[in-house]
Amino acid sequence: MSSRVILNRKSGVNRVLSDPFSHTQRLHHLHRTTTKSFFEYIHSRGIMESNGNLVKHVEKQTTRVLFCGPHFPASHEYTAEYLQNHPSTKVDVLSFEDVRKDIANYNVCIVKSIRLDSDIISRTAQMQLIMQYGVGLEGVDIDAATKHGIKVARIPSDVTGNSTSCAEMAIYLMLGLLRKHGALLVNIARGGIVDYEAVINNLESGHLGGLGTDVACTEPFNPDDQIFKFKNVIMSPHVAGVTEHSYRSMAKAVGEVVLQLHAGLPLTGIELLVMLLFSFMPGFL
Repeated sequence: MSSRVILNRKSGVNRVLSDPFSHTQRLHHLHRTTTKSFFEYIHSRGIMESNGNLVKHVEKQTTRVLFCGPHFPASHEYTAEYLQNHPSTKVDVLSFEDVRKDIANYNVCIVKSIRLDSDIISRTAQMQLIMQYGVGLEGVDIDAATKHGIKVARIPSDVTGNSTSCAEMAIYLMLGLLRKHGALLVNIARGGIVDYEAVINNLESGHLGGLGTDVACTEPFNPDDQIFKFKNVIMSPHVAGVTEHSYRSMAKAVGEVVLQLHAGLPLTGIELLVMLLFSFMPGFL
């Protein structure tokens, strides 16, 4: 015959009584009966670990996603659509002016046509990830983000359709330029990779038969730029990678990363530029 310990709530004195149940049997019996609803409750509230240990409950906050600027609205619209059934996430769009003022309220920042300099990044308070809606990250001060412990990433273009649509734009620009000219320049990368003054001089001399470009030497572009005086120049407004397929694919990539970040899981489907930079440093890790 085993014994059980009972707490006298009035006196606070323990007394030992005989008990037909063993200690282990009684625990199982209590679990099946009076405390069953309690364990179901704490499981539902997320305050019990898988090994049965009780832990302090911390309510999971909403993961807030900031899209910088109203341009290319399909980017934030498709991402919000992808996350609409996940109330733990929230997608907002702010004007360029409001980004600097309100960025401290966000966990994820999606860059489009804004420069995230060290001053803006220093205003973050709970930022965990800065992403480009595409591949170009020249507008992000990666060093400043790294110093603030913020991951920086881009979306690989080979899995979203972005590279395919850019290739299509290159062919379009080639066909638009192709006459009886032998030198043509087509640029769908970044405006800064070409010598702008050399392009102007060679267009004027006739050595360069034509320019087809989706990007400008500086953006936003000056509509009064001298490049437009040449009839053999074709320019599109940095939209080579913009198709519904590529934007929906990138929205899915952003949405998946937001959910992974919210759940504390490893981030997949993106390229973390901070890690790429540090991986070349001697002694890293």
